[in-house]
Amino acid sequence: MRRRGVTVLLGAVVTALLSIGVLGAPIPYVVLGPGPTVDTLGSVEDKQVIQISGVETSDSAGQLRLTTVGVQPDVSLLSAIAGWISDDEAVVPRETVYPPGRTTEEVEEQNKQDFTRSQTSAEIAALQQLGLPLRVVVDSVTADGPSAGKLREGDVLHSVDGAAIADPKTLIDAIQAKPAGTEFTIGYLRDQAPGTAKVTSREQDGAPRIGIGVAEKPPFELSIDLDNIGGPSAGLMFALGIIDKLEPEDLTGGKVIAGTGTIDDAGKVGPIGGIPQKLVGAKAAGADVFLVPADNCAEALRNAQPDLPLLKVGTLGEALNTLELLRSGGDPPRC
Repeated sequence: MRRRGVTVLLGAVVTALLSIGVLGAPIPYVVLGPGPTVDTLGSVEDKQVIQISGVETSDSAGQLRLTTVGVQPDVSLLSAIAGWISDDEAVVPRETVYPPGRTTEEVEEQNKQDFTRSQTSAEIAALQQLGLPLRVVVDSVTADGPSAGKLREGDVLHSVDGAAIADPKTLIDAIQAKPAGTEFTIGYLRDQAPGTAKVTSREQDGAPRIGIGVAEKPPFELSIDLDNIGGPSAGLMFALGIIDKLEPEDLTGGKVIAGTGTIDDAGKVGPIGGIPQKLVGAKAAGADVFLVPADNCAEALRNAQPDLPLLKVGTLGEALNTLELLRSGGDPPRC
């Protein structure tokens, strides 16, 4: 009996150890949870999220909070079980977030690039909504390219062969309308001083080019300073934050407005992932309402949080109209 008792005890210990090992072993899933929310009108680590200088700005009594999703990339069976049980988390196949053939670092770098592009589109959409002019600015010069030593980063381009440059496409079309080897006269402003450069195009990737990258920028200093957040889904809230700072009227009406959504240069708001987790994060941050991309409404309704109205927006203009209705006590469109 004594030997049998020892055998049973050892068997139980071995079984327990095996269970612990299985529960702690990594599995091909990730856990999605509510990430931090950030007030685009406020500061992070004593730095304004949206920084504008060279033009008058205004302050607001409320908040415009972008929302994020936290990703737990290394998941054990035990943490996956906890995620499945949780109402606030989701367990999804790892390949949903990290596609096969791409490393975690590569995905994170892509997210950073998407985040940067979303900032640029937010700036363009916001300034176009306000009717403010944009300048075509050189943001890169190819080493040993046609423009090397002639144009510099930061040059504001205003003409090509005497014709006004209204946007980057105007410049590209003018260069590509003539064969490689054509000399162009590029008019620019450098440190507020006018100048011209003679640049001869070269063929690259099957088209005539002059070896520069250009971007549309406002006629004042505008930048967004926010680290450790990736992806394109903050575009809408950045655009609203820029408009709020440039307009004397407080868009928030003193409320905490949370939201999400991509935005393109024309101000169209696009759908995003992680709506359930973003709603939880917004609720925890004390949001009064949540701006939902129109194409995410069905999912948002399935995961609605108590006392958090879901307001449907399809464009930046619609988002501004929604905020105006909130301020005036009206009834904005809901999901």
